[in-house]
Amino acid sequence: MWALLLYLLLVVGSALCAYFLGLLNGALYIPTDTLLMQSMLSSTKLGPGDRLIDIGSGDGRLVIAAARLGIEARGVEINPLLVWLSNRAIRKEGLGSRASVEWRDMWSVDLSRYSVVTVFGISHIMKRLERKLSRELAPGARVVCNLFPLPTWEGEKKDGVFVYVR
Repeated sequence: MWALLLYLLLVVGSALCAYFLGLLNGALYIPTDTLLMQSMLSSTKLGPGDRLIDIGSGDGRLVIAAARLGIEARGVEINPLLVWLSNRAIRKEGLGSRASVEWRDMWSVDLSRYSVVTVFGISHIMKRLERKLSRELAPGARVVCNLFPLPTWEGEKKDGVFVYVR
């Protein structure tokens, strides 16, 4: 009985810590509307050889949708519960060879190997994220932001998302 209680406290405590870390270092988990998610994917003009990373991938739906299109898709998420749920859904769909979600802080991820970056950030991180993208992405890489734009990059607003080419 005590072991079960301790286990539950650890799980809840981990989730709460991840929630507050997400608030400080990124954004809270808010599921992206399905139509907006489809708009994000179509705006990236995915093609053969593209590698997509979803920063703050939440429940992994965007990663899964990209993998269904045959794209190598990765997600990074700070909430361990969401990482577990995402990877479980990826396995259930049989997409493990093309998709995965890592439990990582987005600031520690090297973005240089990706041609497409998707993000549903929040206004207070976008300037710092813009600097990271400028340093790490190759010319021609595409970035799609949901709701909050990058402060100084020139792009276009299309179907409710902001689309940029490095």
